[in-house]
Amino acid sequence: MTIAVIGSGAFGTALAISLSGNAPVTLWSRSAEQVQQMHDARENTTRLPGIHVPPSVEATTDVLKAAQADTLLIAVPMQKLRSTLRTHRDALAGKTLVACCKGIELGSHHGPIRILRDELPDAVPALLTGPSFARDIAQGLPTALTLAVADDSVGKTLQQALTSANLRIYRTTDTIGAELGGALKNVIAIACGAVMGAGLGESARAALMTRGFAEMVRFAATKGADPRTLSGLSGFGDLALTCTSAQSRNYQMGFALGSGSSDMPSATVEGVATATSVAELAREEGLDLPVTQTVAALVSGDIDLQTAVTGLMARPLREE
Repeated sequence: MTIAVIGSGAFGTALAISLSGNAPVTLWSRSAEQVQQMHDARENTTRLPGIHVPPSVEATTDVLKAAQADTLLIAVPMQKLRSTLRTHRDALAGKTLVACCKGIELGSHHGPIRILRDELPDAVPALLTGPSFARDIAQGLPTALTLAVADDSVGKTLQQALTSANLRIYRTTDTIGAELGGALKNVIAIACGAVMGAGLGESARAALMTRGFAEMVRFAATKGADPRTLSGLSGFGDLALTCTSAQSRNYQMGFALGSGSSDMPSATVEGVATATSVAELAREEGLDLPVTQTVAALVSGDIDLQTAVTGLMARPLREE
């Protein structure tokens, strides 16, 4: 099976580097400058500085060349996924497409699998998600991910193709659970970052992670997910990573909000859009999602951190 990666951000570049140890990988970028960097210096200095890009990764701006591969990993930000698929619809038609983004689309409230199905109904949609930082993958550090695809026979084939020396792939047919775990954990990570930025302590963070996870499971179940999926890599595993590491952009943003710093992450923070989308869904469907709704109000500036904390602490007492 031949593989190409669409999107030369840090994560897309890291996946290309890791998988190129199995066979040559084509990495598509819309940036001619990035392609030239990788050709000349063998480094994506814009997105992944200091990491060697081996000759087995061929960078290109020609999407038709990348689309010659059997399987394409779509590594673009969640809110750019639909427009990317539309722009390159003819090239991507009929392919096996693996979304490598996490979140809920603003407006439609759809996840990556649904967007793949909507835009390219003749393609085979899949999702790669789980606890991972691009630099860890690119440096060859051991990482375990979840591959979600409805057809388990396709999942088994992709599982073999996407496993590398440092990537261990688990599979599931619960695409909804995998989508929502990867999306909702970003919201909780913003909350945990805010708690730590404000100096509210490790105990408060532990409480938020625990109650946030319960909220993730509750919401996912209403959407038809298997609650057990949320206990795996795509849910709890990713939650543990993003809520405790300063490498997480969502955690960084929350920390900046909590500390009053203006030093916000320069790259996409997917949890902001997800919090907004899920809070809208909660209002429409009468769901009680206190952590998510509080984060949505916090990132929009509708409330300050003290109001957020007071509101959560003053909620009616209940059985766990």
